[in-house]
Amino acid sequence: MRARARECLDAPSDLPALHTEASAAGEAHQTFAERPDDPMTLPTLTLYDTMTGAKRALEPITPGKVGLYVCGVTVYDFTHIGHARVFVSFDVITRYLRYRGYEVTYVRNHTDVDDKIIQRAATNGEDALALAERFIGELDADMGGLGCLPPDVEPRVSTHIPHIIGMVEQLIARGHAYAVEGDVYFEVSTHAEYGKLSKVDLEANRAGERIAIDQRKRAPADFALWKAEKPGEPSWDSPWGKGRPGWHIECSAMSTTYLGDHFDIHGGGKDLVFPHHENEIAQSECATGHPFANHWLHVGLLNVDGEKMSKSLGNFWTVRDVRGTYHAEAVRWFLMSGHYRKPVNYSQENLDLARHRVQYLYGTREALGALWQRCAASDVARPPADAATRDAWLDALHRGMDDDFNSPVALAVIGDVAKTVNELLGTKKLLKKPDVLARLAAADAVFDAFAEIFGILGGEPSDVLLDLRARLAKQLDLDVDAIEALVADRLKAREAKDWAAADDIRAQLDAMHVVVMDGTDGTTWRIEPPAPEPADGTAADA
Repeated sequence: MRARARECLDAPSDLPALHTEASAAGEAHQTFAERPDDPMTLPTLTLYDTMTGAKRALEPITPGKVGLYVCGVTVYDFTHIGHARVFVSFDVITRYLRYRGYEVTYVRNHTDVDDKIIQRAATNGEDALALAERFIGELDADMGGLGCLPPDVEPRVSTHIPHIIGMVEQLIARGHAYAVEGDVYFEVSTHAEYGKLSKVDLEANRAGERIAIDQRKRAPADFALWKAEKPGEPSWDSPWGKGRPGWHIECSAMSTTYLGDHFDIHGGGKDLVFPHHENEIAQSECATGHPFANHWLHVGLLNVDGEKMSKSLGNFWTVRDVRGTYHAEAVRWFLMSGHYRKPVNYSQENLDLARHRVQYLYGTREALGALWQRCAASDVARPPADAATRDAWLDALHRGMDDDFNSPVALAVIGDVAKTVNELLGTKKLLKKPDVLARLAAADAVFDAFAEIFGILGGEPSDVLLDLRARLAKQLDLDVDAIEALVADRLKAREAKDWAAADDIRAQLDAMHVVVMDGTDGTTWRIEPPAPEPADGTAADA
């Protein structure tokens, strides 16, 4: 399906089929998500709109259906963790909209024709489109490794040249663009509302351009829609001669191809508000004569020491750099630990804190699973979830996410659920208390809903905990085999009732932050260093 979506160039009529395949896996949680069949009874979500600078209700153009376009990256290098914050944020937004019953068509583009790609390819002695194709594959691997579901459609510039040329022709025909020696420029002064998204004036556009000021332009703020061919660059035939698209026109052409001239939500990183999204609005509305997007969502930057993480500043870590140390779900927790609109500070402390929380939650899920195994072994029927308990937790989670996808609220709710579970698991004669078991079953239902929305807590607990332990051991330079040997020696000392030796070994393990758990099923261990404190700059709840 993924490959099919990429090749679907003329396919607005094909999108329902694509969406049906892509979203089929998201329909399993009907019982607790309260998803009515009638789109008129869907819950109302409030979104912060960059255009208005205020929160307002999501009112889809077609009731029950949401068209979402997100700007992707320029694929000339490995994806860094700042890009991942944008992609994970919109992955969670899409998951939540579907969880609440909305039918979502999610489109995210690949910029595979751009100055940076051309320059990197020339340096490598590589074909520019081949380089872009290679890094699209790397991007897919990185985002898949982080648990991001693939968008329904992933168009790229190189396969949408006819759509781009068609939009440029519309702009010229409507008097909003002009050709100069094989280049075509958008005339900003012809769009009376230019600046309505970013609130900047025309002269400010000069600082945001990707090309040097061209004296052939009618005004400095005018920007390139089509660039004349240069030696060694990929090019295509056009009415103005061979050339390639400018930066901004690609997203206007691709979004309208798949979502129509007027669609529900356009999103991206906050750094794209100006000039990219401002220019998209101008050229799209001038070309079609219709409003462009109803809502504009922008993800806050990932900062390092107060500065934006970026390749140009050299202060970035690739996704695979971070994934070499941290489990994917710990990375997702970190990226969603602040409200999507707020900046988040990149630091080992904040990643460690996320890892600690994910380990705690999976430990809780594992303990719950062990309880249900005990019930089965003891012929104790697992009761249905206590509806009042389940719904109270879900309502709290929904209130947070319905209010502009406030993930810190949802993360706090799931923390409260885990805390309650661990308290209830200590109940005396637990298997004889069906009311308590019913509350624990309610917690399992909420954990399942959380996993569906956030892509966290859906794995097999034992597998995830072993992976977390192995990564933490590597991070702390601990020898797992040596720890296993000490644990075995301690067990032998206990069997021999050599309590002094057992206590000595336990002290050695404590010094390594190794916690030993003795249970009816044997002895297990985990690594548990002191819970880290958040580093300065972590986003606050919105």
